[in-house]
Amino acid sequence: MSLLKRIESARPGAGPAATPSPSPGGPGGAPTLAPPPPGGPPAPSGRLMSAAPVRESFRDVKFRIQSRVIQDLDPKLDLSNQVEVRRQIEEIFGKVIDEEGLALTRAERVRMLEQITDEIIGLGPLEPLLRDESITEVMVNGPRQVYIERSGKLELTNVVFQNDDHVMRIIDRIIAPIGRRVDESSPMVDARLTDGSRVNAIIPPLSLVGPVITIRKFSASPFTVDDLIRFGTATPEMFDFLKACVEARLNIFVSGGTGSGKTTTLNVLSSFIPNDERIVTIEDAAELQLRQEHVVTLESRPPNIEGKGAIPIRELVRNALRMRPDRIIVGECRSGEALDMLQAMNTGHDGSMSTGHANSPRDMLSRLETMVLMAGVDLPLRAIREQVASAVDLIVHQARLKDGTRRITNITEVQGMEGDVIVMQDVFVFEQTGVVEGKIQGKLKPTGIRPKFVEKFEVMGIHLPPGLFGFSY
Repeated sequence: MSLLKRIESARPGAGPAATPSPSPGGPGGAPTLAPPPPGGPPAPSGRLMSAAPVRESFRDVKFRIQSRVIQDLDPKLDLSNQVEVRRQIEEIFGKVIDEEGLALTRAERVRMLEQITDEIIGLGPLEPLLRDESITEVMVNGPRQVYIERSGKLELTNVVFQNDDHVMRIIDRIIAPIGRRVDESSPMVDARLTDGSRVNAIIPPLSLVGPVITIRKFSASPFTVDDLIRFGTATPEMFDFLKACVEARLNIFVSGGTGSGKTTTLNVLSSFIPNDERIVTIEDAAELQLRQEHVVTLESRPPNIEGKGAIPIRELVRNALRMRPDRIIVGECRSGEALDMLQAMNTGHDGSMSTGHANSPRDMLSRLETMVLMAGVDLPLRAIREQVASAVDLIVHQARLKDGTRRITNITEVQGMEGDVIVMQDVFVFEQTGVVEGKIQGKLKPTGIRPKFVEKFEVMGIHLPPGLFGFSY
């Protein structure tokens, strides 16, 4: 296969050319090259001025140079050898620029080379956004609208793609290495980047705005306890308590809304697991970043083109029970796997952890009941609640507040059943005190109530500092 076909996804000419932005500061565009000087002499009266020649925009020049660079690359070049590919691209780029006689500033030259390189061996217009560590999420709503999340707030960028085909080529480049597919028969896909960032893509006919990409970025080095304390997510006292809970092998669910930071918190909680334990993680798209030595990572599999061969999380949870795990960590419970997770927690696999979407700790328990029913079992509601109350020891609820900050708002003990109701008790809560210049003010504090499972800490030799719960005991 020719090199041209191997990097077809990088070619700008695969679809109709994008219309350049008419204004110098338009979305994704750069100022036109060598703009006419302002304030020229007025046109003589009674004579028509001839139209000024149309000048190419930066984007048009880039596409033209990019096509020539691709054509001139060595057909036998190994595209996986990025160092050699970059060297050849830079060499050919310099030669083409000289042949074209383009008057580019140094900054324009560097920017054009970087963008062409990104198109050939990277993810095109997304590369600068992925390199920016201050950006936590990237949202592509069709070719003309790209949003980012920074500091918990959404911002519209000036990044654009040429057309729908350009976005589709980037999606294919993301999912091809992990054997996933997306087409009209399977128009949704979950994937991950090499750095662990989570990707979701949905395409027409389901999306009416063109191909949509959502990338949840993860830091190259996972956030630590100190990071979350600095962000104000939780206090040192809360993490002292949570560390003791993990070491004491309590079963923990992290609940919260979309983008509230559940996976980040689960990562930090997982860091408290002793290094001599065997951990099995189960996810739809592997994104947990555990640093222990003995970790087995399992990932579910979607159906193939014939609609067969799917391996859901539920089957992986059941298989994990036969893998002699000390801990089972499920990235997120969404459906019937909740039943298998609860059974594992109730049959000797204590110390397990998972996350779930919910608006409060009480809602998380209700969601678990619903998910157990989704497993297709015919159990009375009381029996399900008894399973939940017996299996789950602690719920850590996280929220993204209106000012974009992420806070652990509740650490709640599940105490057991009273009649037909599961009894819960907050151990730590976030108390909002006001809003100053758009920033929510408040404090994370203990409720003054000592959890029942503190006795388990003492039996295991785990000693918490006096006054941790707001009183001495």
